[in-house]
Amino acid sequence: RMRTPMENNNKESGFSYCYSAKEQAEIKKIREKYTAPSEAEDKMARLRRLDACVGGTAQAVALAVGMLGTLLLGFGMSIILSDLASALGLTGKTTLWVGIPVGIAGGVLAALAYPVYGAVLALMRKRYAPEILRLSDELMK
Repeated sequence: RMRTPMENNNKESGFSYCYSAKEQAEIKKIREKYTAPSEAEDKMARLRRLDACVGGTAQAVALAVGMLGTLLLGFGMSIILSDLASALGLTGKTTLWVGIPVGIAGGVLAALAYPVYGAVLALMRKRYAPEILRLSDELMK
């Protein structure tokens, strides 16, 4: 039987197709999902998770404090500058006596967001330091 050039190329010369570098990287990434991680990779993943947890928690708390402060500041301004005071039953100078302290409290709370971040970050680092140092020592050996 006569072979076509394609059959000849496949069977005799070991025809193969090479994927591009981008496709190779994608294939490798998909393959890693289905292979069991080695002990070092597992420890490295845990180390990364712990490190992200420390910074992420501090950032989330600081964002919550900052947003709450900003909302309080805006609420205080709204009491003074809009008809919200009459909806709340406040009249005359009472709007100033309520709106100004609420706005100041909100501004102070918003200003405390960064110091809160630093305090929570220090607390989380202190809490997770022994585990992170142990894992990093094992991986550096």
